[in-house]
Amino acid sequence: MNDTQILSTFQELAPAQPVEAKAPALVFDACQMGVVLRAVLFVELAMGVAAIFAATTPWSWVLRFSLITGGALPATLAWLLSACAAKRWLARLRPGAQYSAAIALGAVAGLYGCGLLAISGLLFDAPWVASAFSGALLSSILVAALVMRAKGRTPADTAARLAELQSRIRPHFLFNTLNSAIALVRAEPAKAEALLEDLSDLFRHALMDQDTAVTLAEEIALAQRYLAIEQVRFGERLDVQWSLDPEAEQARLPPLLLQPLVENAVRHGVEPSATGAAVRISTQRRGATVVVKVTNTVPAGQGSEGHGLALRNVQDRLALLHDVQAQFRCGLKDGVYQVRMEFPV
Repeated sequence: MNDTQILSTFQELAPAQPVEAKAPALVFDACQMGVVLRAVLFVELAMGVAAIFAATTPWSWVLRFSLITGGALPATLAWLLSACAAKRWLARLRPGAQYSAAIALGAVAGLYGCGLLAISGLLFDAPWVASAFSGALLSSILVAALVMRAKGRTPADTAARLAELQSRIRPHFLFNTLNSAIALVRAEPAKAEALLEDLSDLFRHALMDQDTAVTLAEEIALAQRYLAIEQVRFGERLDVQWSLDPEAEQARLPPLLLQPLVENAVRHGVEPSATGAAVRISTQRRGATVVVKVTNTVPAGQGSEGHGLALRNVQDRLALLHDVQAQFRCGLKDGVYQVRMEFPV
């Protein structure tokens, strides 16, 4: 890839193309753990407030709230399970039909909860109509909130992606790589060719990949190409260690997530040290969860703290994809800096 091609690629990135929203992106995903938790908490809060209007004492509120919860909680779980089971069918419908189906399902869930209380003998005069309308109202509010969250995800994800690209593709990294290739052209042309191929693939993934999620195996391959470029520059100063679990390779994560963490390890661990540093990347599958660690030694000390933009972007994008099922931690201890990520397979 010559300079003209690189510059043209940057120019192609500038005009942001509008992203056409797909039908499934406008629909709540009831199969996610975060949605289940929010739905249950929202319904319980609404029922708790409703119970206040008919309560005269705190104890009567507790009794009434317990009674309502006995019908509302099973109804909410039934609504979530039904919506999750019908996810693929709902995705084929137009947005308006999807909303209508979710609200109708809420009305049915309200009747289901009322029926449970009536069958158990806790209600002598079951409010069937009120239960249906309450279920429809609560489901419409919940769907509206989740749809707004889904709509807000696209610009936030795009902004985080662009900020990540700006912080990651640093000009001096490009210049150093090209200078290394120039130095190798005459002495080791095959090595120079391999270096430029790695650089070309790195930029191709950075500027042209528009997927919402990729496999961990793809992210590892991209990080390996980046480290191969830096290995030419730092030589023995860069000690790379890999510990990869093949069972974790198919886990999904946002694109361009691992490479910024690896670059941070090189930039803050290897670059400031005259003797170099060790960078270790490990993956491990633990049941339904994958753990990824990026660790680097800091022989030259912690140094001045950066802005932390790359780390925040990685954390935000991981949360956008996996919500509460993702965990992100980082810190320095005993001369070793580690970033640890956990997310579902």
